Amino acid sequence: MQFGFLGINYKNAPLAVRDRTSFTDAMKMEFFQKAEEVGVDQCMVLSTCNRSEVYYLYEREEQQAQVQSIYEKMFPDVELEELLIRLSGNEAMAWLFRIAAGLESLVLGEDQILGQVKDALDFSRTMGYSKKELNRIVRDGITCAKQIKTELKISEKPLSVSYIGIKKLEEACGISGKRILVIGSGKTAALALKYIYEYADISVIACSRTYAHARDLREQFPQLEIVPYEAWRQAVGACDIVISATSSPHLVVRRGDFTPTRPVTLLDLAAPRDIDTLFSEDPLVTLINLDTLQAIAGENQKERERLVAESRKLIEEKLQETQVWLLHSRMDSTIESLQQRCSGIEEDSFCYLNRKMELGAREQKLLKKVLHASLQRLLREPIQELKRLDSEEEQEEYKRLVKQLFQI
Repeated sequence: MQFGFLGINYKNAPLAVRDRTSFTDAMKMEFFQKAEEVGVDQCMVLSTCNRSEVYYLYEREEQQAQVQSIYEKMFPDVELEELLIRLSGNEAMAWLFRIAAGLESLVLGEDQILGQVKDALDFSRTMGYSKKELNRIVRDGITCAKQIKTELKISEKPLSVSYIGIKKLEEACGISGKRILVIGSGKTAALALKYIYEYADISVIACSRTYAHARDLREQFPQLEIVPYEAWRQAVGACDIVISATSSPHLVVRRGDFTPTRPVTLLDLAAPRDIDTLFSEDPLVTLINLDTLQAIAGENQKERERLVAESRKLIEEKLQETQVWLLHSRMDSTIESLQQRCSGIEEDSFCYLNRKMELGAREQKLLKKVLHASLQRLLREPIQELKRLDSEEEQEEYKRLVKQLFQI
């Protein structure tokens, strides 16, 4: 039994293709059923905005091509032959482990993919297409990913400049209990507001050149106070923090617009800049702009990449454990058949002796124990030897011999 992988992702397929190769739950079931028809009865489909992937277990080499054919026929209007990645064995398992840990994600080390892998396994298991082997492999990948996230904390090195900007504000002046002005109403401003509202006891005013856009923000943040754009110059004097995140091609907050009379922290999230750099000369002003934030994001990206290298080492260690388990599990069906054969002999022998000797209840119980212990003693060493086999060639040879010798 081998582990296989097939699919596309954001690295090798454009969004237009990924949009057209997304699996619905009904399509997953159809895929499982068609794979089962060619003898592949353990499958998992991982379908997200960034990837459309299938993980499966197969017995014969030709089943890889059959699985690929099924995948391609699921999306007949998409040319996939040149895009599909196909891996098997250790490479396929290593890929799954890296996926679960977020090491192959668009945002390096992100956490969301781990939950998506869990959901994919749960769906497959619920539908009856994930058994002992696939469950173990995927769960080992999930466990390894959790260990990486706990020990190395890759995702705690933020890459979003909005998130880093709010963290810098917290370092510079604290956020809780502050009065804050936000200039702008686009995605960057909305993201900044999301992070700001994680702090308690704050008062936030927002304004935008397009008043309707500012009102839209209040649907996301009901406690937000909206003022006309022209009113920001009057509002700024009463604020402790000013965040500007517009798409203006020129400066929005100029040095001559207001003169601080108390400490104020300015956060410029715009490119090109919204806030005049001359404010940095004022002793009452702390100015944070994208130059600082992007430098921090760059350092965090480098740190994530360093941690990825450590993660790969951990994955290699855990992967070896899974590989050993999978190799040994290939003999489970043979060992189970042996034990069933012995159970049959045990039952036949007991029935014969009981009939001949007319044993009482106590003697019957004793006889069953003796027969069971004797046969298990006979099997103990052969089973231990079968479990120690560490090559597929030897395993297949022993399977053939056991089947022949014990007629199973």
